[in-house]
Amino acid sequence: MSKGKVLVAMSGGVDSSVAAKLLVDHGYDVTGATMQIWQNEREENHCDRGCCSLSAVEDARRVAAKIGIPYYVLNFKDDFRKQVIAPFVDAYWQGETPNPCILCNRHIKFEEFLQKALMMGFDHIATGHYGRVVYNQATGRYALALSATTAKDQTYALYTLTQQQLSHLLLPLGDLVKERVREIALEAGLPVANKRDSQEICFVTDNNYARFVEEFSARTSRPGNFILSDGTVLGRHRGLIHYTIGQRKGLGIAYKHPLFVKALRMDTNEVILAADEDLYATALIANNPVWSAWPKLSEPLSVKAKIRYRATAAPATLYPLADDQVGLIFAEPQRAITPGQAVVCYKDDLVLGGATIMRGATDDEILKGAKCGDDTNYSG
Repeated sequence: MSKGKVLVAMSGGVDSSVAAKLLVDHGYDVTGATMQIWQNEREENHCDRGCCSLSAVEDARRVAAKIGIPYYVLNFKDDFRKQVIAPFVDAYWQGETPNPCILCNRHIKFEEFLQKALMMGFDHIATGHYGRVVYNQATGRYALALSATTAKDQTYALYTLTQQQLSHLLLPLGDLVKERVREIALEAGLPVANKRDSQEICFVTDNNYARFVEEFSARTSRPGNFILSDGTVLGRHRGLIHYTIGQRKGLGIAYKHPLFVKALRMDTNEVILAADEDLYATALIANNPVWSAWPKLSEPLSVKAKIRYRATAAPATLYPLADDQVGLIFAEPQRAITPGQAVVCYKDDLVLGGATIMRGATDDEILKGAKCGDDTNYSG
């Protein structure tokens, strides 16, 4: 007897293909679907790249035929443009460095795709993400947990998942390492077994984010000055959207020691450069928090926090702040805290939730603004 009907999001890559194969093997009634979310003229010239390219659809279709499951292509182009690309572009114009995968997971892969699946009569959705869904009997809540493979763990980009989404989600690769996933694909004779992993954003296949932002918005970024923190002008930059915090390459500035981007000043259109040691901060402020493991943060909490996808989770104390903001004070200074990126908090192997980084901060800023349930601050 079937364990339930599952709609698997198939990107044409090895991970989602093996996820579908494992669910078939485990007795689920499986259907595959590729989300068509983006395609433009440039992508048509690079059609072997990207998770929703023409070749990706064909690869997913061939895998579905190999494992004997129905397969569909679902059109989410309008939703993707409105809910992922437009906010991504807007964030760049605000001097931020956004993570579009988090936006896509939040609004498309685990919201629009799930709603479509439920309307079609499916019980679950599944993806090839590396992570685990667990259920806490004591709290009656679902939570996201780290995968078995730290190097490939993708929970950072999944922190926005809601209780409803987690309750319908299957992650078949959560207990597997990447090498074993490849082995399963080879053993099953899947046509994508040796396909390389995609490294770029699906809608910016040439990695030229600034050009994409300008073309999408029909705007041109204005040149301005590179300056030091004391106001010394070092040269001219090409426009703020070409730079991100911590960047060294592509500055075109000769100086007595290496310089890195420390900050982007929107009001004066300036890029502040500094030595590497000046890029570190012990605290940050973030907004729009999403908590999956519990309904609300009301007290300071010891956590481990990641400030970017490939960062190592670092010990920190998480504080609730006013105005739907949170603060984190790290045990050790963190390099290049970047506005627009997510900070994701963990307790042991569980994802507690995360928020969008606004800026680096000082410990005193956090402690003076921190509030608990009775409005007591923690400044002393």
